[in-house]
Amino acid sequence: MNRFKTDLNLKSVTLLLGALLAFSSVRGEEKPNILFIFADDWGWGDLSCHGHPYVKTPNIDRLAKEGTDFHRFTVASGVCSPSRTAVMTGHFPARYNIDGHFAWVPSNAKRNMPDWLDTGVSTLPKFLKTAGYATAHFGKWHLANDMIPDSPVPSEYGYDEYGAFNCAGEQMPVHEDSMHTNAFIEKSVKGGKPFFVNLWVHEPHTPFHTVPKYEWRFRHLENETDRIYASVLSHADDRIGEVLDTLDRLGIADNTLVVFSSDNGPARGAPNAELGLQYDTATGAGWGIAGAKGITAGRKGYKAALFEGGIGVPFIVRWPGKVAAGAIDDSSLMSGVDLLPTFCEIAGVSLPSTYKPDGVSQLATLKGRSFEKRETPLYWKSAAKWPASNSKPDHWVAYAIVHQNWKLVSSTEANHVELYDITKDVNEKRDLKAKKPEVAKRLLRKIEAWKVTLPKEPTGNVFSEERAEL
Repeated sequence: MNRFKTDLNLKSVTLLLGALLAFSSVRGEEKPNILFIFADDWGWGDLSCHGHPYVKTPNIDRLAKEGTDFHRFTVASGVCSPSRTAVMTGHFPARYNIDGHFAWVPSNAKRNMPDWLDTGVSTLPKFLKTAGYATAHFGKWHLANDMIPDSPVPSEYGYDEYGAFNCAGEQMPVHEDSMHTNAFIEKSVKGGKPFFVNLWVHEPHTPFHTVPKYEWRFRHLENETDRIYASVLSHADDRIGEVLDTLDRLGIADNTLVVFSSDNGPARGAPNAELGLQYDTATGAGWGIAGAKGITAGRKGYKAALFEGGIGVPFIVRWPGKVAAGAIDDSSLMSGVDLLPTFCEIAGVSLPSTYKPDGVSQLATLKGRSFEKRETPLYWKSAAKWPASNSKPDHWVAYAIVHQNWKLVSSTEANHVELYDITKDVNEKRDLKAKKPEVAKRLLRKIEAWKVTLPKEPTGNVFSEERAEL
């Protein structure tokens, strides 16, 4: 009798465990996959769905048709590495003394920058792994540099798999990003795990690695630089399409959040720049800066500026059944620092009390709630100098803040500031500081108070052994 009861109890426990495991599996399948596509120097106007006169981007246009096109998203810097730092950490990059792109060690030291992002900081992939996500990164890295051989590789930041360039070790060919992304997605689906994958494409950063097939696609364009620029964007768009097709083929598109954005605004060559080849140690040879023809659709400034042309970038989100299809949100003020808390809320991650993001979750905004006034300020810092040069008249802003509906930009010493109602004036044409002096003073005080919280120099395990040789 006792043995019968024991066997029955064991059987009950086994059935209960099986039910719990099955329930856990179902709950895991309900977690949405996240595909984050991050371009490099892709201007707000460089999409056919944004009215570009000759660039064709049918696959990204498809995302806009099947999702929501957010017109007022900004990244945390006008250049690459700080912008990517904000996405990875949910913090303003100035908190890590990352104000410019990671270069070789002497340049980093001269600019009071670290040589890489500290591997000890909290990062988006680390958080998502706690929720059972498989994580991967394919494409550009640039949270270190390939010229620093002792710098950490992406796996040290929480990625299960990676293939990258602009990092230590072997450089992945730029056009293999979608191939590796597709393989990782298939592996994750086969293993029954939700996935988070970065597809960080090279385009349209210099050098421009053109392929004859895509140049031929734009043979009707008379200007060679137009053909080059259109061809590399078209090639990137096709690779994005390959990944979207994989989601469809595997039947997981409805349970996958897809985001397309860019790390900063478009680069522009000087008007008299001659077209020639350029060599990059990470990606190889290609056409140089004269081929950079990106546009901002009227927004002021370009790459490296803290005006909206430098930080206002495409942000298109598709999530069937959750994010409205064919919609445009031209008022919500979202930021790159919002991505970590947003993705974590979507994934069901409870952020620890020891971690405080600078951004806020925008899940409700993605689902249709307007977010026109930011109660949590956004801050920017760059190495720009006043007065601006004649060739780059909009590249003088060293500090900027967005709070509620206002944006203030300031020179390094605050001897020149400008004030805009950014919700009504995205092209920053009407400087309101004379009409609203009290607003300008209040925002300037906030910038000064924020500056006090920033470190004077980099800290942590962030220096190459080459520093000892300087």
